[in-house]
Amino acid sequence: MSRMSILTEAELRKVIGLDRDTVTCIEEAFAALATKAVAMPPILRLDIPEYRGEVDVKTAYVPGIEGFAIKISPGFFDNPKIGLPSTNGMMVLLSSRTGLVQALLLDNGYLTDVRTAAAGAVAAKHLSRENASVAAIFGAGMQARLQLEALTLVRPIREAKIWARDAAKAQSVAAELAAKLGFPVIAIADARGAMTGADLIVTTTPSEIPIIEAGWLEPGQHLTAMGSDAEHKNEIDPAAIAGADLYVADSLKQTRRLGELHHAIDAGLAAGDAVFAELGQIVAGRTPGRTRNDQITIADLTGTGIQDTAIATLAFARAGAANAGTTFES
Repeated sequence: MSRMSILTEAELRKVIGLDRDTVTCIEEAFAALATKAVAMPPILRLDIPEYRGEVDVKTAYVPGIEGFAIKISPGFFDNPKIGLPSTNGMMVLLSSRTGLVQALLLDNGYLTDVRTAAAGAVAAKHLSRENASVAAIFGAGMQARLQLEALTLVRPIREAKIWARDAAKAQSVAAELAAKLGFPVIAIADARGAMTGADLIVTTTPSEIPIIEAGWLEPGQHLTAMGSDAEHKNEIDPAAIAGADLYVADSLKQTRRLGELHHAIDAGLAAGDAVFAELGQIVAGRTPGRTRNDQITIADLTGTGIQDTAIATLAFARAGAANAGTTFES
């Protein structure tokens, strides 16, 4: 007889959120990627161009963890026009010993949102200056909101600027975040102006043309690029990737194929086989991160299956402890 739990988004929201424990969970996942024999196949992606849609399937097995997740993550970027969220999806958690399904996490993309924001916090913790206090966020969607919140868990943020193509949306999100986080958050209509004087910059857009130019980066700044999780997406000028003092990938195999690095390679500004640091190696202490306050550092985060296995495992454990969800026996 096997048991399977079903957890809805509402139930998952009660047991897991964006907090320091979640950031630690994702930080440990990155370290595992650098230190354990993790099995993480390439992302499977299905494009549905006539509806501006894409579906990513990610998974990873980490030795020593009882379960592994398979995550189905659709992104349909015209959905907001018809009153629907642009991302949703679900995770299936299976037993590493038997392959039996342990849980269906019907999270509508919530766990992906949280683990992606937590990854941004991990990158900021290991690559930005410790006293980084001014943040610039590009984008005004759910991930933009969560990335700023995540930064406050690891850095003494006291001020933030938001830029988005939709200026009205940027203003409303800025007001919402200022009220929630308790420090000034202002919308800036000029992209370069948003960058000026920022210590930490995070891009969270599905842009296909660079929104940040190489010449805008200032000494000491850290930039985390979150949006380029597909070959056609490109938020950062390839010259910025080539010119950074320290470029860090979440998975070099992935960023060579679909991150910001891939555009620098295509432009002939980086060699296809050039070796760069991975975030997990820095977290695990195997490679140095930022070594000087004046370095320009860039993290290229495309999203990895190990993050999904980590967050699904944590959510399942917390749900069990809280006796949440519906359990079926078969």
